[in-house]
Amino acid sequence: MRDRLFCVVSVLISLVLATISLRYLTHVWLLAFVYSFQVHFALAALVGVFALLLIKRHWFGYLLLAVALVLLGHGVIMMKEFAVAPANAATKPLFRLISFNIENDNFANGTGIADMIIASNADVVNILEAEPLRRELPRLSATYPYHLGCAAGSVECDTLVLSKRPFVEQETSSLGDLWRNRLTRSAIDFDGTKINFLAAHLAKPYFDDFQADELLDLRTAVAAIDGPLVLAGDFNSAVIDPHIQRFMRQTGFRSTFPEPATWPIKAGRLGISIDHVFARPPLRLKSVERIEDNKGSNHFGLMAEFTLDR
Repeated sequence: MRDRLFCVVSVLISLVLATISLRYLTHVWLLAFVYSFQVHFALAALVGVFALLLIKRHWFGYLLLAVALVLLGHGVIMMKEFAVAPANAATKPLFRLISFNIENDNFANGTGIADMIIASNADVVNILEAEPLRRELPRLSATYPYHLGCAAGSVECDTLVLSKRPFVEQETSSLGDLWRNRLTRSAIDFDGTKINFLAAHLAKPYFDDFQADELLDLRTAVAAIDGPLVLAGDFNSAVIDPHIQRFMRQTGFRSTFPEPATWPIKAGRLGISIDHVFARPPLRLKSVERIEDNKGSNHFGLMAEFTLDR
């Protein structure tokens, strides 16, 4: 009985570890969900291996233990790969930014979300799936007189940018072929320094190769911008996803470690970060914090502060 139980459990753990390890051989878009959860699945496998070794001490169990530890360790390394030391806590931030996917059908909480934004003291606000805020725009304009996206009469109202300061440049465009108008590009002058902003909403990574195509378009948009740059939005993937890793290496963006978990809501701090705020030097992230009240959304929002390396 013990040998049979050992065999069943070891096969199950082996399948989990083999599925995670496929990322090192090829990218299978159907497994993109697993890639973002590499640390979580490796931890689960590690717990399973300890249980396995209680059933029976065998060399194969110790082999699975070694593989699980390697996958867990490399997952953590990848999460830290693009992190830089935050700016000195005493340094006054140049500006504050909110990035929040509020969920398209979250109309019951539109007023509460608008109240939160007004009270946040953020200089720039990126809202994804912004339809519930369309009717709140007249009230928001008293605090944020400048906005990009969700134009009057437009069918799409996905990516909305609110600003207290006028836009020096502004443009709305599309990423890939799946969705329209999910990328905004803007520039704002902060006390004589031009800061560039990209707000993006990417497709889910397990929707065929649509996300990979969107990242190619996003990389092109990034390459066309000179100077300090912020990229924020809903990527629907963690930073350890192979496609996101490649994008970060090619564009030079930096993040924080650990990034706040934003999804799934029920997992709380044990979830993963699929919503990101990235900065390209000389811009530096001072802090990125989760907005603890999700306001009925299926994502948590993020509040970030930035400084500039002179």
